[in-house]
Amino acid sequence: MSTFEAMSHLSAVQSSSDFLSTTTIIALTVFFSLLCACIIVGHLLEENRWANESITALLLGLCAGAVVLLVSKSSSSRILVFSEELFFLYLLPPIIFNAGFQVKKKQFFKNFTIILMFGIFGTVISFCLVSIGAFLLFRRIGVTSLDTQDYLAVGAILSATDSVCTLQVLNQDETPFLYSVVFGEGVVNDATSIVLFNSVQSIDFDNIDAIVALKLLGTFLYLFFSSTILGILAGLLSAFIIKTLYFGRHSTDREVALMMIMAYLSYMLAELLSLSGILTVFFCGIVMSHYTWHNVTESSRITTKHAFATISFIAETFIFLYVGMDAFDINKWKASSASAGTSIAVSSTLLALVLVGRAAFVYPLANFINCIRNRSSSKIEFRQQFIMWWAGLMRGAVTIALSYNKFSNSEDTNIEDSALMITSTIIVVLFSTVVFGSITKPLIEAMLLRHAKPNVSDAADIPSLEDLRILFVENGEPSDLRGNQPAAPKRSSLRLLLTYPTWTAHYLWRNFDDRFMRPVFGGRGFVPFVSGSPTSAADETSGT
Repeated sequence: MSTFEAMSHLSAVQSSSDFLSTTTIIALTVFFSLLCACIIVGHLLEENRWANESITALLLGLCAGAVVLLVSKSSSSRILVFSEELFFLYLLPPIIFNAGFQVKKKQFFKNFTIILMFGIFGTVISFCLVSIGAFLLFRRIGVTSLDTQDYLAVGAILSATDSVCTLQVLNQDETPFLYSVVFGEGVVNDATSIVLFNSVQSIDFDNIDAIVALKLLGTFLYLFFSSTILGILAGLLSAFIIKTLYFGRHSTDREVALMMIMAYLSYMLAELLSLSGILTVFFCGIVMSHYTWHNVTESSRITTKHAFATISFIAETFIFLYVGMDAFDINKWKASSASAGTSIAVSSTLLALVLVGRAAFVYPLANFINCIRNRSSSKIEFRQQFIMWWAGLMRGAVTIALSYNKFSNSEDTNIEDSALMITSTIIVVLFSTVVFGSITKPLIEAMLLRHAKPNVSDAADIPSLEDLRILFVENGEPSDLRGNQPAAPKRSSLRLLLTYPTWTAHYLWRNFDDRFMRPVFGGRGFVPFVSGSPTSAADETSGT
């Protein structure tokens, strides 16, 4: 009886392990081996001006895909299928959250107006030009089965810049202005492109009119502000909970776990409510770095800073490996019956439209900003405009994911043309990432760093916070110099806001933050006393 029970138990164990597919285990083994290779090669190429981790991962993915294709004797190269769900739900959130968590908030919000102009108006301009260009040129090439909805979808797909690659080709310390503008624009741009793409999919082109256009604008504004507010609320809630409950008294693990889970929960809630998870998790990261991070113990601060960066780095590398290996999926290339000349013509047309579409808004908007700025030191130089144009030309996994979403299961479009659009998109992504990405660092060094002006502190060209405080109270002229003359009227907040908009808003926010927000949600100077914390004594000294 015992032998029979043992045999039954062994049989049950074997049947329960059947879900561990050998193919999946092999695929994951290959990917993790490639991740290790990327880390090692990236370390060896750290000082190389032409290479970065994204290009290294992409090229290694291409090599691995070619090897798999040769081993399978050109029958298949699929060891893992590119999944939109894997990308949008598991890989993208930690990257965007860490970017918000690590971003220099002062520099980001100082350029917030430019970021919104480029990320929203610029994306719409690029979307219109790419869509119109594709409509006018594709028929001459021989692509005839696409309809109006497909052309608009192409415009939305190719308007999505690669904010992931931007993180690696721009340096936040060397070029803070370019980093904050190009990356911030990339985050808003991705959200705008996805909103445009989803809107195009749902529009009824038989009954389109001005009301539909206004509804589209209203939908976008609703999604943008709702997603931002949700991210802010999620960050404030995490700060309030950790500040109130003092998790650090018992376990720093709970602090770290709560920050991670609530950040991911904000993204999932945004997707559940059909909002932009990218914007939500980005602003959640900003709020958590401003409030929540200062409420945890010193060990948790070190842990979260490195944990978020490590998870983001692994996700970034995995994405480029994934894209590189998927580029050799022979089934997609076989499905497209187009000749090599047609494929090159379509890819070249798409790439040219990307170049023109970005130039059409970067230079006009940058010069418009220069016209409304008074100080010459704050104007955007032509060299900076060129780098902003160039660094935003890279297309990545968001572009491929949207292309798969539109053309992999399209019933209205010819199968051959759908496959052609997917393969052409992959060519654009590979070319832009490898070529534009590898040249960006040398371009920055040649055009900006060699001609860089000496670093000037903020206080040298703008009023200090103390100066602004004085201006709010009086006209800035000491009473003993005025003699018996009547006191000059106090300058109004509106006048100062019009004269120094960015820095006056910063001053007003600092006052509001110190008086109302930090006492409730914590932050620098409001860290609770935690017994045993390495910085508990310092925190008590710097508290209220």
